[in-house]
Amino acid sequence: MSTAITNDATRNIGVLIFGRKRPGFDQEWNKTIRERVLATLKELGFSCHGAAAPVLDDESIHTAMDEIENTKCQALIVIQPSLTDGQFALTISQRWSGPVILWATPERPGDGKVSSCSLVGQHLWASLYRQAHQPFEFVYGDPDTVHSDLLRAIALVSTVKRLQRAKLGVVGTHVPGFIDLAADTFLIRQAFGMQMQSLSLPQFIERVNNVPAEAIERDLAEVHKMHLVDTTSKKPAADSLLGVNSRFYVSMKELMNETGLDALSLQCWPELPNMVGQWPYFAVSRLGAEGAAVSIEGDVDGAISSLIGKFLGIGPGFLTDWLEHDASTIFFWHPGMAPLDMCNAIGSEDGPTLGEHFNIAKPMVVDGSLQKDQPVTISRLWRCDNRYHMTAFEGRAIPSKRSVSGNTLLVEVDGGHVPQRFDRLIHAGLPHHVLLHYGRHAETLRRLARLLSLDWHL
Repeated sequence: MSTAITNDATRNIGVLIFGRKRPGFDQEWNKTIRERVLATLKELGFSCHGAAAPVLDDESIHTAMDEIENTKCQALIVIQPSLTDGQFALTISQRWSGPVILWATPERPGDGKVSSCSLVGQHLWASLYRQAHQPFEFVYGDPDTVHSDLLRAIALVSTVKRLQRAKLGVVGTHVPGFIDLAADTFLIRQAFGMQMQSLSLPQFIERVNNVPAEAIERDLAEVHKMHLVDTTSKKPAADSLLGVNSRFYVSMKELMNETGLDALSLQCWPELPNMVGQWPYFAVSRLGAEGAAVSIEGDVDGAISSLIGKFLGIGPGFLTDWLEHDASTIFFWHPGMAPLDMCNAIGSEDGPTLGEHFNIAKPMVVDGSLQKDQPVTISRLWRCDNRYHMTAFEGRAIPSKRSVSGNTLLVEVDGGHVPQRFDRLIHAGLPHHVLLHYGRHAETLRRLARLLSLDWHL
């Protein structure tokens, strides 16, 4: 379980560092900054492409961009150690479809004169990009002190690029009555660049029922290593029950691999428990702990939200109902599919166990509260008025006031005023599912919403 921005699968980055053809500013300082910038990026684990030599004009920009495109970089950083021509901003925007990171570096300290005007130059470019509708992230600081801001910017812009090439599958549709979870294929394409593929629920059920026995045995061997017990008996669950959920687990993994899916949304009821004899929630819980973006109840936007969390490096999170609230806390609950790594330790007093669904009393759901005494981010991406919207706010997981089957978490919201926030959000169309992540990520998600031109709500 991650509580910090990482750089999942984002090691190749494009870096354009501007020099100057004509005299001006402190070119020795320019050289010093170039060397320190590249040393910092290498220290952070990145391979820099396009930065072998300073870019000076359109020709050198295009040469560097050819290398950046050929190496399939997912982030582009532009640095002006000395003020350069604003026209080059438009040259770059013609070659790069995603957001750009503008990194402004400091003046040489203590020499009594202006050495670079780097911040001025990047301010100019930011103004140009805003008017050109070119999304960007801005980083300002010395290479030795800017690591966290730089890592966040790289995670953000690479997430946008990866979403543009991502593929989402939905098995069936939203479950009966949950019309607020309905998906719009072309709005998803317009907002994120993603493609959505509709998949047959009957064919998925057929796949589940026909998983080879040897695949089930291999998966059962892995499940046995978890040492999970039955909620009621406190004894290991029978293989006859675990094997059915192994069918779900194997089927979802194979389906995602075969169709090249980055995320999957599953219509889970009423068909699956009635026709297969079990809920798929234990399998979903396992996949979530492995970092897979899988949603239930046909919540396509929930799957996109989980994929965003995966790409940002904060994990797919827990898709849950906002069950109840008071002035300062929210009680979150869903019937047993939280990622196992968000639950308490297996075997502990509050650890996860395997039980039956509270409503349709069939296995196999995960019972157990989530980890407390940690910061939590509550977020949601949703469609309303033919646009996408996003919210994120923070709090702290605290001991629950009562025990409920399934997965639960009580969160004390920063600043309180929960009923007022709820009222604002439901009038903006907030669906009944939200996503929980451990850690404080609201500012990162706000910046992502800005990069994607989503409507932001508090």
